[in-house]
Amino acid sequence: MSEQSFEQMLEESFKTIHTGEVVDGTVISVKEDEIVLNIGYKADGIITRSEYTNKPNVDLRTVVSEGDTMKAKVLKVNDGDGQVLLTYRRLVAEEGNKKLEEAYNNKEVITAKVDKAIPGGLSVVIDEARVFIPASLISDTYEKDLTKFEGQEVSFVITEYNPKKRRIIGDCKQLILAKKAEQAEKLLASIKEGDTIEGTVKNVTDFGAFIDLGGVDGLLHISEMSWGRTENPKKVFKVGDSVKAFVKEINGSKIALSLKYPDQNPWTDAPEKYAVGNVVKGKVARMTDFGAFVELETGVDALLHVSQIALEHVDKPSDVLKIGQEIEAKVVDLNVEEKKISLSIKALLKDNASDEAAEEVSEEN
Repeated sequence: MSEQSFEQMLEESFKTIHTGEVVDGTVISVKEDEIVLNIGYKADGIITRSEYTNKPNVDLRTVVSEGDTMKAKVLKVNDGDGQVLLTYRRLVAEEGNKKLEEAYNNKEVITAKVDKAIPGGLSVVIDEARVFIPASLISDTYEKDLTKFEGQEVSFVITEYNPKKRRIIGDCKQLILAKKAEQAEKLLASIKEGDTIEGTVKNVTDFGAFIDLGGVDGLLHISEMSWGRTENPKKVFKVGDSVKAFVKEINGSKIALSLKYPDQNPWTDAPEKYAVGNVVKGKVARMTDFGAFVELETGVDALLHVSQIALEHVDKPSDVLKIGQEIEAKVVDLNVEEKKISLSIKALLKDNASDEAAEEVSEEN
């Protein structure tokens, strides 16, 4: 047998391979950035780091070991150095794309970890196939910091599938909205006006606080935060606070909440406590040019008109009174229906003067 015929026989003993073909191989060597495979061909197959994974700087020795078997796709039969250039990443990506296509066609929900935040949204890699979730479809609310999603699992559906243009779009928002709608339906069916309910402050505005009740937001209006006067809701509540309130009104999917529990209404016993003629104490809460409003207790303010502050003429309340000052006065008018009380220091001073005069006459006699 000649040397030439032996080489021919050896050549024929190896299988033939073609570009694009999927081959089976056994790992015979692993470097930090390269895998060498025995693929049963006259030359070994090489998988570089970039053809193994999209992830940068991966040490291939940590993911593959000698003796491992794996499939790969032929990129070049001869890379110029007599070796076969293979890709594992693209093969896996093709399989991943098939899964995503099936999920798109069947409207399946996919749950996967976010690879990284990129300009305009999130990148999710599934079997080396990349899905882009635009920022507007990540949540049902605006998300300023997208980096917080990195490494977290998100659930989404594929709303657009075009692998040729590398455009595979995921949508988390519609799942979130659907879940909230389901929760809202259950919640609205289980509560009624007057029920006490607990929720979490979602947003605070100048006119009130929105409370997340679990799929439905309830509005706690500024006028319902206390029997007293609430100047600024943002000084009372902050996002994340837990709030227990009662359902004041349900109108479709809108829920009005209140912290003004009827049994705590300070006006309930006002006819007795603040009857005309009673002498009461309170603190000056605020002032206007025509008078001062005196807080008798939380939720009960009374008007001390400028003409009733003293026996002598007073131009304006701030000339003789200060915010927070405690005063004593006589109730001269009470209207429970309109929740109005009028006070008079002047009347009290006259009464005291009359009493003193009466005492002097009694002593003289």
